Amino acid sequence: MFALPKRWDIFCAVIDNFGDIGICWRLSRQLVNEHNIGVRLWVDDLVSFSKICPQIDITADEQQHAGVLIQRWARTTNWQQCTVADVVIEALACTVPAAYQQKMAQQQVKPLWLNLEYLSAEAWVEGCHALPSPQPQLALDKHFFFPGFTAATGGLLQERSIQQQAELFMADAAAQRAFWQQLAVPEYAEYQQKISLFAYDHPQIESLLSCWQQAPVNTLCLVPQGVLADQLAGLYPQLVQRAELKLHNLTLKLVPFLAQDDYDKLLWACDFNFVRGEDSVIRAHWAAKPFIWQIYRQTGQAHLDKLQAFMQRYCAQMPQDAAQALTSFWLAWNTDNDLADSWQKFSAMLPKIADYNQQWRAALTANGDLASNLVHFVEKKFIMRRNFS
Repeated sequence: MFALPKRWDIFCAVIDNFGDIGICWRLSRQLVNEHNIGVRLWVDDLVSFSKICPQIDITADEQQHAGVLIQRWARTTNWQQCTVADVVIEALACTVPAAYQQKMAQQQVKPLWLNLEYLSAEAWVEGCHALPSPQPQLALDKHFFFPGFTAATGGLLQERSIQQQAELFMADAAAQRAFWQQLAVPEYAEYQQKISLFAYDHPQIESLLSCWQQAPVNTLCLVPQGVLADQLAGLYPQLVQRAELKLHNLTLKLVPFLAQDDYDKLLWACDFNFVRGEDSVIRAHWAAKPFIWQIYRQTGQAHLDKLQAFMQRYCAQMPQDAAQALTSFWLAWNTDNDLADSWQKFSAMLPKIADYNQQWRAALTANGDLASNLVHFVEKKFIMRRNFS
């Protein structure tokens, strides 16, 4: 009887601290929990992993959490003693070790080899999604799988129940109170505006903070541990001592780096969210609150082309005044420009953007989720093999 593949290996090389492992950990858990897949996750940086999953033992070569087998990926790994999975994913520009590739080629039933690419809204992605890349030295094909924002891509990571979880959390005053107490903000109800600020550093950050200090509403800004928190600590040494600082109508509060499930709650609990990189921006889509994306910086300003491609797709159906204000502020946030003027225009559009994000989220959900699309692609390929064997 023909059996669909149930053993998957995912290789993750941690490059940008949390984005790579964040994507791979969410994907691994979803494959196990929703698709009954046996996942072995190879990770080369358990310290970064432990920041988003505190249960991780950074000294263990092998451990299991949330149904996922986690293996340390090290130079000393003995690949000759390692079994080969039915499906092998090299995630986000990492490379499967050569010795493991050789073992893949030696299998009587060859594994399906997938390269899970970085997220992009650029038009060329649709034409490259799911294409095979022959590897003649191994007699294997490697297929490129692109996350994306249309039905012609692999979609975005989204658990089946995440939107329902958000709705339940926002309707549960006790759950919200417990979350804010966890963050040591028992007076959360006193703030008329709550902001999460997860970002890389920015040379003009003081111009934005000045806007919030002078705003007519009492504002709380929560800054998770990271490079921007370090920059703010340099600007305001007293922030280091108390992890909290009041500047007129603005209260800055540093918070520890949050586990993934708690970070989702932070996005739900705030009125708008600054996010960076890939994992957090995807979660901002499902929160459906207004968000500001700081894309991963690349040399030669190449990241701005990717940002423009996303803004063009994201804003296509957005009211024109809101789209113009959003584009202006996002470009300032992703360059070294002053933020004050563009922030004032953007903030005036926040209610319109919040309404639009409900429509945007529904459109993305209709594309299917990345994990399910991966499973369907793999099953289709194995069925085709069976039919032509």
